[in-house]
Amino acid sequence: MFFKPRRSLHANALLLAVIACNAPAHDASARDDFGNPITIGAAPTRIVSLSPATTEILFTIGGGSRLVGRSKYDLWPDSAKLVPSLGDGMRPNVEAVLGARPDLVLLYASQDNRAAADRFRAAGINTLSVRTDRIADFRRVTELLGAIINDTTRAKTVVDSVQGTLDRVSRATTGAPRPKVFWHIWDSPLITIGSGSFMNELVDIAGAKNVYADINGASGQIALEDVARRDPDFILAGPEGAKQINSDPRWKIVRAARDGRIVVVDTGLVARPSVRLGEAAVSLARALHPGLLH
Repeated sequence: MFFKPRRSLHANALLLAVIACNAPAHDASARDDFGNPITIGAAPTRIVSLSPATTEILFTIGGGSRLVGRSKYDLWPDSAKLVPSLGDGMRPNVEAVLGARPDLVLLYASQDNRAAADRFRAAGINTLSVRTDRIADFRRVTELLGAIINDTTRAKTVVDSVQGTLDRVSRATTGAPRPKVFWHIWDSPLITIGSGSFMNELVDIAGAKNVYADINGASGQIALEDVARRDPDFILAGPEGAKQINSDPRWKIVRAARDGRIVVVDTGLVARPSVRLGEAAVSLARALHPGLLH
């Protein structure tokens, strides 16, 4: 899910007001990343979260017990697996979600989800659609969810902890050689990350350079021949992507593939802009700069 992020000024205004006066989010309004208003008259008790990022955040800030539904991809922490799966998070089964009787639905703000968001709202259900494409989006959404469940203190603690780890990794890699990396996201068509993705930010923090940082969006389709021309020092790929690269002789035109310099990453860790962003940065830094972090 790679889309250009758009920050909600109304949501930020709500957060500033709530945090400044240390008051709950009752009777406050905000606009989500679809531009739709959300009004919280009371802290929700039955939440359906159809995005791994928001599900992980809710569990970490103490809202996990409020979840009555999740997407089939929301598998962390282990407690999330005890929440009923309602299927896909993109173009969700609206009837299944309504059957869970939620008082708040959380969606990823993709155009593929706009119709579902409209249907939930038409049914009278508060619906919050947010993009979590950048590290700043993680901070924003975590603080917003903290305001919604009336625990801004814990939300801020989580944000500060993650930022502290990111800062530690950034300091550790400052001055180290910056290898060029290519991040393999999808194979057919061949897709990689651009400067608009939190994954590009993680590469920078981990002390490397994304060879496709010139793509302005979160992701882009590219040609294998162009990957070879840009000559990355390492290829980052998930387990399945690494198998694909190793089994396809066409990849031999890329020096890093030919030399076996493929870093297999945990996609459940590094591909989600959520509470484990710090851990993701540590894992990348250790893989690209062995011995630098202890």
